[in-house]
Amino acid sequence: MLQPLRTWGILMASEYSLADVLERMYENQLALEAAIMELVLWVEERGKLTTGGNVRGSLNTLGENAGHIKQGIARLKKHDVP
Repeated sequence: MLQPLRTWGILMASEYSLADVLERMYENQLALEAAIMELVLWVEERGKLTTGGNVRGSLNTLGENAGHIKQGIARLKKHDVP
């Protein structure tokens, strides 16, 4: 069995399963979505409703895809894909 790669005492990404990495990316996506929504609210409060609506449309796509991503991650974890 191969030993994990180490650089300067830091564990390399190869030690994380695909599901773990994807889950972190998913969590980052949710955090960015929340932060962007805060900016949308700020922009809309200043009367830029068209801009806010455009961004909301993009955020809607992120939201629609989030369920599929979460299900895919769950399947990977169930099958223990490295």
